[in-house]
Amino acid sequence: MQTLTNLIVDAKLNDRVISDAQLARLVEGTDQRRYQLVNRALKAGELIRVRRGLYVLDQKFRKSPCHPFSLAQMMEHGSYVSLESALSYHGWIPEAVFTTTSIVPGRKAREYLHGKFGSFTYSPLAIRPGGFLDLVERRQVDQQTFLLASPVRAFMDLVCLKKIPWQGLGWIESGMRIEPESLGTVTAAQLRVLKQVYQHRRVRDFIAELAIALALEPGTGKAAGDVADE
Repeated sequence: MQTLTNLIVDAKLNDRVISDAQLARLVEGTDQRRYQLVNRALKAGELIRVRRGLYVLDQKFRKSPCHPFSLAQMMEHGSYVSLESALSYHGWIPEAVFTTTSIVPGRKAREYLHGKFGSFTYSPLAIRPGGFLDLVERRQVDQQTFLLASPVRAFMDLVCLKKIPWQGLGWIESGMRIEPESLGTVTAAQLRVLKQVYQHRRVRDFIAELAIALALEPGTGKAAGDVADE
């Protein structure tokens, strides 16, 4: 076992995504010594580079597999898993999702492809100040943490990103393959929160129509300060 691998295991970081800053605290001596230890562990296949400055140990040194949602969180700080990945995780859509999809603050979309861990996409949305993490929760799986959109937040993020117009419950159930039982878990309180999240009037109108169709608070779908659709 490589020296760096031993240090990581002894520090009980073997199931974590490890940053350069953490390695700097673990390895005594110069930066050059740390770089050498990192390169040796990489060449030995004991350490895997996720992206620049981020690493995980090979599975044989871990207690549980590296969760892609935890990786996504570490690759772009401030992001949360949403869209198809969250909908599949919550059981709202039947399809398997092979790309980890996240929402990221700011205006720049990003995409990373890793030979071992697959693809990761990060999409920005027009969200009102203070609403970025509404109906987003912190989850932990095998001591790996990540931020995950609730089902209805992930659904509305998808509506916002893909500019999906309201076409009725029937289309949601047939076109997006979301079961009525899943939609039945949506609450009026959740929709009231979401109406304050998105800037585009089109999305807010969608939420209002969804509330009417589900026999919840109808709302108006409009408010001062809405951003016109592009």
